[in-house]
Amino acid sequence: MQQENTGRVDRRAVAAATVTVVLWASAFVSIRSAGAEYGPGALALGRLLSGTVVLGALWLVRREGLPPRAAWPGIVTAGVLWFGAYMVALNWGEQLVDAGTASLVVNIGPILIALLGGWLLKEGIAPRLVIGMAVSFAGAAVVGLSMSGEGRASVGGVLLCLVAAVTYAAGVVSQKPALRHASALQFTTFACAIGALACLPFSGQLVRQAADAPAGATLNMVYLGVFPTALAFTTWGYALARTSAGKMGATTYAVPAFVVAMSWLFLGEVPGLVTLGGGLLCLAGVAVSRSRGRRRATPAPEASPQRLMDAHTRG
Repeated sequence: MQQENTGRVDRRAVAAATVTVVLWASAFVSIRSAGAEYGPGALALGRLLSGTVVLGALWLVRREGLPPRAAWPGIVTAGVLWFGAYMVALNWGEQLVDAGTASLVVNIGPILIALLGGWLLKEGIAPRLVIGMAVSFAGAAVVGLSMSGEGRASVGGVLLCLVAAVTYAAGVVSQKPALRHASALQFTTFACAIGALACLPFSGQLVRQAADAPAGATLNMVYLGVFPTALAFTTWGYALARTSAGKMGATTYAVPAFVVAMSWLFLGEVPGLVTLGGGLLCLAGVAVSRSRGRRRATPAPEASPQRLMDAHTRG
């Protein structure tokens, strides 16, 4: 498995991360439609089943085989926590708290990823990463608060969003070592399937609600499974295998900026100046976190008198 290259930027990894961020941002637009007709667990299960079908078909076509034994602990952990518990908790939490509170609490996730990655994965925490994440978190808070309504946040909703943030971070940190042994497609396929298995208790609810839901809501649920899940989680895994967990976590702070742009484009929600400013802060923080400091040129060793004499003699 190809690992991160510390010497130069992998443009394919940057492109993959960009695809992930854009598709994850689009998920917020689709969840608005599907979430109005489907419960949190049913929506998560429908999304994961759709993603598993697409990923399974692609896995069979590519004939990648089963992941090695060493990758399974990370696959199972991420499948249960990130693909399963995270999606249910986030769907449920956003029904109980306003957008601002959800944004603030869930965006603790990238910070936890950086801390856990530095501690458990021995990645270290670069000063630029800390500064960039602080700027992006401030931007995400501004976006969330500026777009929130007047609803009151319940304690249960805050706790659910906190569960979403913790399970998201734990899933990413467990994914990183698994990608040393399995491909991004192998990891995503089986983690998504395990997440769907974990959500099977909601199958009865999904069947009942699918019978009454309008076609638009169901299509949005399928879209969530095919693009923000199957495609975006695969491109995420590809990029994560080639950079640190902390930097990938910081990259997701660009999501609020794209959500603002998509809400403006597709929903006609014109953002205010404060919201636009928050989105720009998110992008600026991501740029700082992924930037590299200037490397000092190593001075050439001073030539000794003997070397000068030898060079003069050879000349």
